[in-house]
Parts: sequence; structure tokens; C-alpha cells
Amino acid sequence: MNAQLKFDTLNFDNSFVRELPADPETDNSLRQVTGACYSLVKPTPVVKPSLVGYSKEVAALLDMSTELCESDLFTEVFSGNRVLEEMQPYAMCYGGHQFGNWAGQLGDGRAINLGEVLNSEGQRYTLQLKGAGVTPYSRSADGLAVLRSSVREFLCSEAMHHLGVPTTRALSLVLTGEEVMRDMFYDGHPRLEPGAIVCRVAPSFIRFGSFQLLAAQNDIDTLRQLVDYVIRNDFPELGTPGKEVYLRWFEEVCRRTAEMIVHWQRVGFVHGVMNTDNMSILGLTIDYGPYGWLEDYDPDWTPNTTDAQGRRYRYGHQPQIAMWNLIQLANALVPLIEDTTPLEESLQVYPATFQDSWQNTMADKLGLKSFQGEDDKYLIDDLMELLREVETDMTIFYRQLAKLDTELDDVSAVSREGLLQVLQISYYRNEELSADYRDNIDSWLRRYVQRVQHDGRSNDERATAMNAVNPKYVLRNYLAQVAIDQSEKGDHTLVKELLDVLRNPYEEQAEKETQYYQKRPDWARSRAGCSMLSCSS
Repeated sequence: MNAQLKFDTLNFDNSFVRELPADPETDNSLRQVTGACYSLVKPTPVVKPSLVGYSKEVAALLDMSTELCESDLFTEVFSGNRVLEEMQPYAMCYGGHQFGNWAGQLGDGRAINLGEVLNSEGQRYTLQLKGAGVTPYSRSADGLAVLRSSVREFLCSEAMHHLGVPTTRALSLVLTGEEVMRDMFYDGHPRLEPGAIVCRVAPSFIRFGSFQLLAAQNDIDTLRQLVDYVIRNDFPELGTPGKEVYLRWFEEVCRRTAEMIVHWQRVGFVHGVMNTDNMSILGLTIDYGPYGWLEDYDPDWTPNTTDAQGRRYRYGHQPQIAMWNLIQLANALVPLIEDTTPLEESLQVYPATFQDSWQNTMADKLGLKSFQGEDDKYLIDDLMELLREVETDMTIFYRQLAKLDTELDDVSAVSREGLLQVLQISYYRNEELSADYRDNIDSWLRRYVQRVQHDGRSNDERATAMNAVNPKYVLRNYLAQVAIDQSEKGDHTLVKELLDVLRNPYEEQAEKETQYYQKRPDWARSRAGCSMLSCSS
């Protein structure tokens, strides 16, 4: 390693620690914390850290050179083994509703913020290590993370960014050289797994639960300090904090949350554990745990084994859950507004934003110039029913639909099988396509062709528009699991290749089609990690 390499490009400005109250106790013991937004705590050193991979895009955001990212110093810092002098590591204090029930104090049980940096553009980013050891909020856990979950978080954070979904980012993935005991299925059969640490990056990791806990503790002074801090640092355009600005800020949180959920629905992402402590105040996707991607279109699917019975966090319910979570945030803000009516009015920004954005998004997914009322609503609703009726790969369906010839002089002259041919590869079991289903999808396709012709769009224009919002490549559940399997054996090739493919999810990448533009294979239909996951990580 070049002995001169330093993190001199990182300009630390730790405003969260500087401006907000700290836990007065400084020992790293499990405890209930009051009157504070965080506890100072350092990462636990690991035995033998080694770099699995890093995101060159995130490194560039932080003004880090390739040479630095590939150095031993980088690995030491982002494994938690070396704390730079300018860092002020801390764990955040927050509470939350878990599966609809108030859980009280939760906090960063295995996440440690190293500090905040200002890049050369003046943008602020918090660096956070996940799996860096015990904190005062670890409860009965060990504060560690395993390679299995860390690969998934590392890849999905970056995949979501390149899909255009608001998200936290991932700088690096480091093996600790240690083994961690986990009961993956909660069935009394734990096993040792490789330990790992992800460095997560975001402007802020503040959550809905950060405000909820302070309100539950009736600590209104600290609650106000936290809200004022967030507005000054992350929403400065709203003006000086006060009741009117608090309401405008809450409306903006509602708007950003709605836009995030629309993006999730657009690409088929299912978060799996939308507890209020997993909701970012910035409208970012945060905490990649038992998430999954819709492969066959099933609105009732949840990737989380813990949610298997109630399916609270299923794909089709995510918009409603986000609203429920916003209501809990509004309840936490009542002491500052001192009136529920304006908060209730502000809440309406969420459904209004979601409906408008979702209708426009669906028009975009279908290559329409704009959403045009009831007729388009029926066209979209009927398609959703058809996608659900038989096992249809959502990602492949929309990409194939873009290839349909809509410049036909006479669509009635084209046979049913002729129209269906372009969609065949999106169906998991073609033998399930009954005569009735074929008639129904044929009827829908003819309506769709007429609707596109009404817009006057050419095939090329429509396909270009559709392919800009319908990804060709997503982090399919089975691909992530295969990458994990190989990585656990010491081969990180697929982790790095997936990271590369998912940098350009809307591009054709013809050389990658055979391996990555494929439906879920039968062997992955019910295999753990490929269909459902637990929160164990």
C-alpha cells in the first residue's frame, strides 16, 4: 500500500453530534436512553477484514480515488478497525411500530454512524457501518451481520439507485474474517456464517421512529430540536422552523414517501418489513432486510417469512402501509402543532400524490403519452387482472410488450396467436394459458393497439419510452442467492458482475441476456433466499 494514502478528501462536519443532545452515559451497555438522539459508541474491531467490493459511483460521490478504495487503509476504516481522528461514531436512538404494534425503544442495534462528510460539491453524506458490533440499542443481539444479508444489501442499494428509486447507497462490502451464529429459519438449527460489514451512505439515516420515540417519552423539547435540525439541514428551502414550516415539511415528507412507493411498485420491489423505524424521513428506501422482487406478478406476495401469515407488507399493500406509517409520524408531531386538523389536511398530500404519480407511471409503463381518464384506468385495471390470472413474469412482460407492433394497418387481420407470440417468454407455464385466457389477453392487446394508435406514437418512439421506465435487469431473488452461495465459498465474481449489470438496468446489454434476462428457474421456486427470507441476518 502507498504509505502516503490518506482520507484527506473526506471533509467531516458532524452536525448531528454537534447540534443534537447526546446520551450522557458513554459506556457501551444496554440501556433505555432518554433526553437524547444518539449514544457515542465505537465499532468493534474485527480479526481479519478483507474487501469483497465497492461502488465506484459512491466512492466518486465522496471524492475517493480508485487507489484509495483498493488500499488496506480503506478496508481497515470501513471494517471499523480504524477510526479516523475526524470521525465521531455514534448509534442513533429511535423507536417504532413493528408489524403494527408499538415496540418502544429500538435504535441502531448493529449500525454505527462514523460521521458526516461534505463532498467537493457541498453535499452532506453520513457514513454508516452495518454489522459493526454491539451498541446500547442491541438488546439481546450481537450487533453483527452475516455475508448473506450484507451481499443483498450491498447489491440492492446500488441496483435501486440505478433504477431511479430513491434509496440509501452502499459504498463497500467487507468480510470480517469472523464467523457469526445465526438461526436463519428460526427453527432451532443455528449455524455459523461468514461475518461481513456494509458501509451505507445517505444524506441522513433519520427515521419516522426517531420522532415517535421522543413523542412517546413526552420529550417535546428534544422532539422540537430534532425537527428543527432536520429542516435546517435537509429541507432548508422551507424556511425558518416554526408551526407553518413544520406543516410544509410534513407535507414534503408525505410527497417524497408517495413518490418512493410509486417507484417500488413500478419496478416490482417489495420491502418486506415496512415498520415505522424502517421509514426514512427523506423518502429513501432504507434497511434492506427480507426484501424481494416480484417475479411472477402476485400482489399478495411478501418475501418475509415473519409476515407470511398476515401478509401485512405484501406488494399490493405497500401504498396503504406507507399511509399508515405517515399517520403515526403525524401523531408524533401533534405536540409541536398543537392541533390535529392541519396535520390531517397535510396527510392528504400522500394519497393525492400517489394516485397522480401512479396513473402517470402506468401510462409511461404502457408507452402512452399521458394518462387520459377512465378509459385508461380500465385498460390498466384489466391488465393487472390478466397479469395476476396466470403466472406472468412482470419484468419480462413489460419489456416484451414494448416489442409489440402497434403500427398495424388493420389489427383485426392479425391472429390471436400472432399478437400473443411476443409475450410468450413472459409466462412461466404456457400450458396454463387456457382458451379463455388467450381470448381475454388477445382482446386486451387489441384495445391496447388502438389506444397507442390514438396517441400516434411509432413503434420506436413507444418502445424507447417504455424501456426507459421498465427495467430489463433487476436483482432477481435467485440471482442474489447464487451470488451469496458463491461468495460464501470465497468466489466474489458474481457479486461484482451483478453490480456491473445492474448499473445499466434499462439498457439491452445483449451479451448479458442469456444469464440475466430469464424467468426464475423451477429450482428456485421455493428455495430459501429465492422465494422468502427471514429477518435473521
